[in-house]
Amino acid sequence: MVRESPLAPPAAAEPEPLARSLRRQHGQIVLVLQGGGALGAYQVGVYRALHEAGIEPDWIIGTSIGAINAGLIAGNPVERRLERLHAFWSRVEHGPLHRAFAALPGLGAAAANWLTLVQGIGPFFAPNPFAFAGPHVPLGAEGAAYYSTRPLEATLRDLVDLPMLNHGSCRLTVGAANLRSGQMRYFDSRDEALDLRHVMASGALPPAFPPVRIDGELFWDGGILSNTPVEAVFDDNPRRDGIVFAVHMWNPSGPEPRTLWEVVNRQKDLQYASRAHSHIARQKQMHRLRHVIAELARRLPADAAADPGIEALTAYGCLTRMHVVRLLAPRLDAEDPFRDIDFSPQGIRARAEAGYRHTQRVLAEAPWSRAVDALEGFVLHEADAGHPAVTR
Repeated sequence: MVRESPLAPPAAAEPEPLARSLRRQHGQIVLVLQGGGALGAYQVGVYRALHEAGIEPDWIIGTSIGAINAGLIAGNPVERRLERLHAFWSRVEHGPLHRAFAALPGLGAAAANWLTLVQGIGPFFAPNPFAFAGPHVPLGAEGAAYYSTRPLEATLRDLVDLPMLNHGSCRLTVGAANLRSGQMRYFDSRDEALDLRHVMASGALPPAFPPVRIDGELFWDGGILSNTPVEAVFDDNPRRDGIVFAVHMWNPSGPEPRTLWEVVNRQKDLQYASRAHSHIARQKQMHRLRHVIAELARRLPADAAADPGIEALTAYGCLTRMHVVRLLAPRLDAEDPFRDIDFSPQGIRARAEAGYRHTQRVLAEAPWSRAVDALEGFVLHEADAGHPAVTR
């Protein structure tokens, strides 16, 4: 029998898994997915990097294509999530006819985009022939759209486990716009049973896709009102500490456009970036005020703090802290205003790979481990592809 020397160094402790470390230090793990059509392939790469690092979200929030990806993640067991994401994106990628059009000399992607507009994407959406009879033809409130999304419903029914979506380990929230009131509505699996209608409503972008009726009300794509539904985290009740991975496909910053083509391209970025900078500035201010109130309350004399009126005021204080990692997707070569309908195999692969590499780099940097001001309740880590993450 070989005896261990008493002078031998102690065995190294097993490193703590990253997900456990994040939850212990920062609270819940939240994944927020923006809308953006075909650009949503980038989110697949982001999730793949998180999944391979052992980081599964406790809560996932999505709008539009982000809601579809979120439903595929929350609606499957951990070991099948990546497989189901890949299955969905494999089904919606361009088929042989699209690829043949894309190969036409001098036309390329423009021809494939034209075919998408005319023919649709088989497992996603199909033309509504009645819509082309004229803009004033009565189609009914639930049929007034250029395309039908019944193919998407069938695809999701095949790939999403509804009991898992409602009772699994991951809370799901999807955002949709109430057509009648113009108010944003967040459907949350914590508070009610969700089904495919809720996911479909979140992606019902007019006039392309028809609204979805839920409990007597019609809903359109939540991106009309808030394409980056991160405010659902900030306004949650009760608020909790957390690390939030917010995935953005539309860049709020960009160069001045010099052509009409560039104008349309830039207009889409600004429209669907959803006033991200102003939202962030407001949330940073609000969370700092909550910390300031909590600090002032701590310094009050005991008799003053016990006064019911003072207690009511100090209740506005809150010491929760959220680290928001904002992943900004890079612009790929030769992107154009129709990039959100670019379901080409090469486009999907390039975006998924970009999301994967970008998230791997951010995980290696771990910007959330940097020291922060004790009064900051909202810490932003700006992770622009190709640059180190900047903490603000």
